[in-house]
Amino acid sequence: MPRLRGRAPLIALVAATAALAAGAASAGPLLFPGSPSLTGRLPSSGSPSSAGSVPRSGPETGDTHPYPRPIAGPVIPAPAASVPPAAPVPSAAPSAPVSSAVPAAPTRSTGRWLATWSAAPTAGVDDTYPGGAPVRRTIHNIVHTSIGGDAARITVSNLFGTRPLVVDHAAVDARPVTFRGATAVTIAAGGQVVSDPVVAPVAADSDLVVTLRTPAAAGPVTAHPRSHQTSYVEDGTGIRPTTDWRYLTTVDVRATTATGTIAVIGDSLTAGTGSALDTNSRWPDVLADRLHGRYGVVNAGIAGNRVLRDGTGIRASARFDRDALDIAGIRTVVIALGINDVQKHPQETDPRRIADALRSLTLRAHARGLRVVGATLMPYEGYRTWTPARNAVRERVNELIRTGGVFDAVIDFDAMARDPHHPTRLLPAYDSGDHLHLNDAGYRHLGSSVDPVSLMDPAGPADPADPADSTGPADSTGPAGLPHRQQPVGGRF
Repeated sequence: MPRLRGRAPLIALVAATAALAAGAASAGPLLFPGSPSLTGRLPSSGSPSSAGSVPRSGPETGDTHPYPRPIAGPVIPAPAASVPPAAPVPSAAPSAPVSSAVPAAPTRSTGRWLATWSAAPTAGVDDTYPGGAPVRRTIHNIVHTSIGGDAARITVSNLFGTRPLVVDHAAVDARPVTFRGATAVTIAAGGQVVSDPVVAPVAADSDLVVTLRTPAAAGPVTAHPRSHQTSYVEDGTGIRPTTDWRYLTTVDVRATTATGTIAVIGDSLTAGTGSALDTNSRWPDVLADRLHGRYGVVNAGIAGNRVLRDGTGIRASARFDRDALDIAGIRTVVIALGINDVQKHPQETDPRRIADALRSLTLRAHARGLRVVGATLMPYEGYRTWTPARNAVRERVNELIRTGGVFDAVIDFDAMARDPHHPTRLLPAYDSGDHLHLNDAGYRHLGSSVDPVSLMDPAGPADPADPADSTGPADSTGPAGLPHRQQPVGGRF
């Protein structure tokens, strides 16, 4: 599958920061006297590129380092000239900064707006500052698209913040983003905002740089840690890599060819724990590649997430609407959850409680007219929490899933990933080494084994040109209740 390694993601970052630096050169000294310029501190990534998403190059193998390496070598200046940023879509709103006094509306939309990427907000992380004083900080979130379009918009979240968050500059691949016509926005604690559309061509299966600048954010920072993607944070001390996505939760595109979006909600096995950094080897990424830009695939996986209890991240039953059902253009929900309810302390010992919780998610999606596909729980013997009793719970949950009434269709990940000679263990070729998480080969196998056609509503999606709400109304062609017949999707029973 397409990959981009090492410093290659910085090709787009160089172009994005060059445009940002050009604007900051005039506005920066007025807003922040004495503050350093952004120009000249980005590490080298090859020859500068014009602003825009960067398609990935051919596949590479052999790099399994799970965390970003320190940036080595000299830092080069940004290019002397950059492509002028395109103007945002005109808005009649005033240009003064706006404030979000209450949590913003979810990222639903009408027409052809579809989600191309998302990350579930996971935690409020502490933010440290040089000398302990809050300073201006710029976050360059590197995200990977699933579908393309001719315009974009972003969702910025302060879900875990305890005070208002000010974002005084935002950009998508160097093109300035506005919020109700304003270049700055204040987001209430616990809230989120959706930007205005900006004319920014976005390619499918490409890296996109979404820049957010905070003049004095004191945290907690709403973040998605352990993203398996290198992004960058810049402040008065320089620029450094991070594997946290900060504040950004969704990128939507105004699609020209795609039909809808598939939202995958899961745990670490969906988030990609065990996969190599900057390779986009998570199984939803592999699935997105196979759809060739016809459907978006967004990943709402959180490592350590559970269905029934809060733990790492808000429990899936509580975040389901925000992270899956409210995604723009949603047609199908894929649910891959339950293993942490089985294996994490305190363990859930009643398999029916897990199956019932998964069924309740299906019913909630059916109320929106959506199709629901669910995954069986993969084996994990050899992991530190495994016991025969917990494995029996896992196997019973799988029986309940396979016999129907939980999901509309089943992806049998258990059958795909287990060792046929030792079915309570992962196949060694797919084991990352901890006996719970997969390696790149394992995730590629999962993503390659899902039947894409079976993910779609058998009655077919609505006409993509239909101006009706693309999230799908309750009376759309999706199933209205529990299915009469469950369909297997990949694997075997």
